[in-house]
Amino acid sequence: MSHPSLPAHPVTIITGAGSGIGRATAVKLATLGHRLVLVGRTASKLDATAEQCTAARSGCEVLHLAGDLADSGFAHGVVDRTIEAFGELDVLVNCAGVAPHAPIERTTEEVLEEAFLQNTFGAAFLITRAWPHFKERRTGCIVNVSTLGSTDPFQGFFAYAASKAAIDSFTRSAHVEGHRMGIRAFCVNPGSIETPLLRKNFSERVVPTHATLPPEAVADVIVDCIAGNREADRGKTIVVKK
Repeated sequence: MSHPSLPAHPVTIITGAGSGIGRATAVKLATLGHRLVLVGRTASKLDATAEQCTAARSGCEVLHLAGDLADSGFAHGVVDRTIEAFGELDVLVNCAGVAPHAPIERTTEEVLEEAFLQNTFGAAFLITRAWPHFKERRTGCIVNVSTLGSTDPFQGFFAYAASKAAIDSFTRSAHVEGHRMGIRAFCVNPGSIETPLLRKNFSERVVPTHATLPPEAVADVIVDCIAGNREADRGKTIVVKK
């Protein structure tokens, strides 16, 4: 069963769709009949995700857009091109992110800019562009992927944790402003997930695989939010950890 506000074949934007949680979410939503817009910075990775989606469900409609969400023009264009291609937008899943590993004393202007432009501004550009469409249709679902580190900071992630804490706040604001208009907002806050992003910063010696969860575990929660199985968590942060 799906949420009553969703059509039979919802149109869903997934950022960070080239790997990890974004890819796992895309494949799961493909099996449920979603029409997908895959967004990421590397076209070849999006191609691979698209292939997995069509393998999971024959005839799955997939549009993939490669670019930098820190560029407001590209981010706004993602929403515009989605509505142009499919006539509507039902779900926005913000999975894209970077996690620069830098303790406070090594946090430079460049580290701060990367974290906030990619993690915070990119999501904000998409939400604000999609909002008038959701508001006009009096329906829409936003699922933001943050981090356990926004409330339980990991050492060495001063900028990352703060940039993701803003995502938690975006979710609360979207709930307060949108719930009377039928707009649903959720935030999923994973701990250590076995993704390329994790392995970019930590070897298996530092964070062994037995201490991590697969990206599919987070994707399951995201799908539950979209489908209407986590309605009590609207506007809240949902922790997913081992």
